[in-house]
Amino acid sequence: MMKKIVLILFVSLLAFNLNAQEKKAKIEFKTETVDYGKVERGSNGVRIFEFTNTGNAPLIISKVNSSCGCTIPKKPEEPIMPGKTGIIEVKYDTKRPVGPIRKAITVISNAETPTKVLKIKGELIEAKVAIQ
Repeated sequence: MMKKIVLILFVSLLAFNLNAQEKKAKIEFKTETVDYGKVERGSNGVRIFEFTNTGNAPLIISKVNSSCGCTIPKKPEEPIMPGKTGIIEVKYDTKRPVGPIRKAITVISNAETPTKVLKIKGELIEAKVAIQ
């Protein structure tokens, strides 16, 4: 009889503990730095950061900011369900003066780690002129 009571108490505590676990979204990026490499002035400056919601609740990205007006990030508008992937698109203005590219993109969400900082890097070079 005592064994049954202990077993019932143990199973009840285990069930209560499992129900008490809070559901959280988790954001896991494929990479947190995008390297443009050497990119010609005036060329396509769009790159993406791919991520997966590895949590057990929908992921909502509420805000994405860049460290400068020359970099325009675009966040997903819909929640990313658990196990699904999404992208954050970043457009760097390649019409700027040549030189190094070093920018930060801050992502704010309802994830377990609510703030993530992503980086872009590279070098903007003068476009090659075709000789005729």
